[in-house]
Amino acid sequence: MGMPQENLIREFCQAWGDGSAESRPQLEKILSMLAEDAVWQLWVPGGPVIRGRESLRLEIQRQMSYVTHNLCTIKNIVSSDRVVMTERDDYAVSSGKPMPHSMVAVFELDECGLITAWREYLDTADLAKKKGVALEQVGGPARA
Repeated sequence: MGMPQENLIREFCQAWGDGSAESRPQLEKILSMLAEDAVWQLWVPGGPVIRGRESLRLEIQRQMSYVTHNLCTIKNIVSSDRVVMTERDDYAVSSGKPMPHSMVAVFELDECGLITAWREYLDTADLAKKKGVALEQVGGPARA
C-alpha cells in the first residue's frame, strides 16, 4: 500500500542533493511536489511553520544561502494512501560545519499526490551543539 506515495517522497528527498559540494537542491522540482497551500514545520516540537508554496520557496532559498552538501538517506519508510513517514540519516554542511543528524519526517499528501503537510522530528539540541550555538540559534526564519 502507498508505493506511488513512497516513490514521490523518495524522489522529493533525492531532489535535495547527493551530498557533494556541487549538488544543490532542485528548487523547482521540490516546489512542484508541494501543494499551493503546503505547510512545513521545520522541526517538532516548537519549530517555525512555513505556509504556502511561495513562502516555502523563500525558506528553501534562505537555507541554501548557508547550507551545502545536502543528502537525505532513507533508512525506513512506511505509508498509507495519504501519509508517508521516513526515518532518515541526513547530512549537510551548515555555515561550514558538518551537521549529520537523524530524523523522522511525516508527509501528508492530497488526492493529487502533492505534499500538503511536512513535519520533521529531530534533536535540535544536538544540532546546536554541532553548530556551536545556543539552541535558539539553530536555524529557521526570524520570528516577529
